[in-house]
Parts: sequence; structure tokens; C-alpha cells
Amino acid sequence: MDSLIAQDQLTESKGVIMKLVYSYYVLDIVHKGHLEMMKNSKAIAGEDGKLIVGILTDEAVMEKKPKPILSFEERIELAGAIKYIDLAVAQETYSPLPNVIGIKPDILMESTSHDEEAIEKAREVMESINGEVIVIPYFPSQSSTGIKSKINQMGKKKD
Repeated sequence: MDSLIAQDQLTESKGVIMKLVYSYYVLDIVHKGHLEMMKNSKAIAGEDGKLIVGILTDEAVMEKKPKPILSFEERIELAGAIKYIDLAVAQETYSPLPNVIGIKPDILMESTSHDEEAIEKAREVMESINGEVIVIPYFPSQSSTGIKSKINQMGKKKD
């Protein structure tokens, strides 16, 4: 799947200018926190807007975290099946900025779990393309890392 999409493929439908929202995920374990973020992102895009989701490749994830359990192909296929997502694309770096520069969304969704310095850099890039960053609260009880840790601990208790 091509990670960069021609802007005019997404911004016009029947003469209506759409709002593009970009959000990104590893999506190794899909949980309610992901779905809430996607649902909110789609609501921000509006009825005529599009939610484009970047799914981090294995290499992108491994810039900061261990390799995902599910393959990239499985994760992007899962993303494509989620009703809030209009288009799932490969994100080849941990940072969304290369995709953002290519896609030029109106809004980049971020989470309070992300580094403030990275969010500030994202704001600068979004301002340069006349877009904005919206930061949504992170819910630690809905963490993939936390879920994996619980699974590991449950497995150890059975030993």
C-alpha cells in the first residue's frame, strides 16, 4: 500500500472540500482506547471528512519499542476493517511528520502520552501547511503495553 496519497484524491468529493484528519497507531493489540481515539478523530473530520490512519511499520515501531507481535500486514488489514477509518497507510517512521508532510491533513491527532517536544515539532509542521494539532488525553488503563504485561503475568502465575 502506498503510504503517500495524492491530495486531490482525498479532498474533493462531488465538489465538497473535505476535512482530512491524520492519526497513527502501532495497533498490535486493538483496545477501547484506540477505538475511542479513532471515533473522536472521525467525529472531528466530520460527515464529509476523512480519517486517514498511519500504521507504523515494524521498523518504525522498533525505533522506540519492541517489534510488534502481529505483522505489519495483519495490523494494516485490521485497521482497514475498523469502521471509523477511511484509509489506512503505512507509516515508515515513528514520527508521523513524513506522512503529514506528504498527505497535508487539516488536523493531526496526538496523544498526551507523546513527548511534548515531538508534539511541539508537529505543531510547527502543521502550521507550515495551514493545519493544526489536536491533543487528546491518554488513558493508561487502555495501554497495549499494559495489556501485554498483564498477559505475561497471567502466564507466569500458571507456572
